[in-house]
Amino acid sequence: MDILYNFPLWSALLAILVAQFIKIPLAFFATRKLNWSLFTSTGGMPSSHSAAVTAVSTGVALEHGLDSSIFAVSAVLGVIVMFDATGVRRHAGYHATVLNQLVTDFNRLVDEVKTWPKKENEQKLKELLGHQPIEVFFGALLGIVLALAFHAIVA
Repeated sequence: MDILYNFPLWSALLAILVAQFIKIPLAFFATRKLNWSLFTSTGGMPSSHSAAVTAVSTGVALEHGLDSSIFAVSAVLGVIVMFDATGVRRHAGYHATVLNQLVTDFNRLVDEVKTWPKKENEQKLKELLGHQPIEVFFGALLGIVLALAFHAIVA
């Protein structure tokens, strides 16, 4: 049961939970609508992926030092995850937006022509996949702060 004492792992899990929960009140203040589904959604402020990878790296640094090989691995993988969140995943969201608009336009054309039946079970692609750089920054900052606070409490 050594996993129960794995500080970097628990720091990352805590960071994910806190980051996902924070999305709900932030969205409420912006839209005045309470959306609990944000707790399990991707994208948005702050980035829970960034919070998780920085919490892991901070936890590893606290336990093994900044000169350890395991810190190097966690830091490099963290940078890759954060780069992916602002690059590939964000652009995949842009593509989903364009494809959803194409489907809407196509269905409008079909309705106007009245020669093809409209599909009842069309599904839209998820558009909020990645993060803006500021969302990744605040997710990373949240992960570091949470890991340091968690370490101060449990150490």
